[in-house]
Amino acid sequence: MKTTAKQYFHMHMVSDATGETLNTVARAATAYYAGYQPIEHIYTLVRTSKQLDRMIVEVEKQPGIVLYTIADARLKAEIEQRCEALSIPCISILDPVIASLATYLNAKSKPHIGGQHVLNAEYFQRIDALNYTMAHDDGQMTQDLDSADVVLLGVSRSSKTPTSIYLANRGIKTANIPLVPGIPTPPGLSKLKHPLIVGLIASADRISQIRRHRLLTLNEGRDTSYVDRKAITEELLAMRKLCSANNWPIIDVTRRSIEETAAAVMNLMAEPTTSTE
Repeated sequence: MKTTAKQYFHMHMVSDATGETLNTVARAATAYYAGYQPIEHIYTLVRTSKQLDRMIVEVEKQPGIVLYTIADARLKAEIEQRCEALSIPCISILDPVIASLATYLNAKSKPHIGGQHVLNAEYFQRIDALNYTMAHDDGQMTQDLDSADVVLLGVSRSSKTPTSIYLANRGIKTANIPLVPGIPTPPGLSKLKHPLIVGLIASADRISQIRRHRLLTLNEGRDTSYVDRKAITEELLAMRKLCSANNWPIIDVTRRSIEETAAAVMNLMAEPTTSTE
């Protein structure tokens, strides 16, 4: 099968803070152009003309689109003028949103450099959730599951841990419990009232594929029931029966990314349903 080589282009990302917002938006946008691969040049904490000069030198050496998030009006004007002189496209990715908010709120914006990263209550909530989630990974510390916001259940290799960590980064305390044949679920699980309990499943083929890869990384190439599709199908059937008996919603993660699975869980938290397969 013939594959088309990707075309490369330079993308310069300039931020007066950590650059996290800029990086996220830029990668989301470039994902729409599968045939092109950006060569990223990242400049963070750019807050003076001298720092901007160093960035412009790099743009001159390797011309490419410039994306930026800068709050200081004088510095914004300078970067736009410098890029215009070089005939380089220059885009402030937040300006359209800020302008729309100004119109909607009938208020003037008051920029605060790095304001989205201040150590507020939400920040500490995320740290607390992450600590909880790491302590309750893979069936650990099941005696206090009632303090969780979400409990994820699933057979081995159903993306429980990465989904839990993603949710924790959104401030959601998440525990996850593996369903292993012959090992009972934690006592009292079905009686929990506070946390949302969600089952994660995938196709037997997908689970088998991931498990095989896992064994190969451990230098274990033998075929076992762990990777046997029939055995996995039985595990998934038991999983469905358990969730059905307790009216726990199920999410099929076969074709979902971690972000999409986490979004489905958050939707269930907002408006519980019985399944999102």
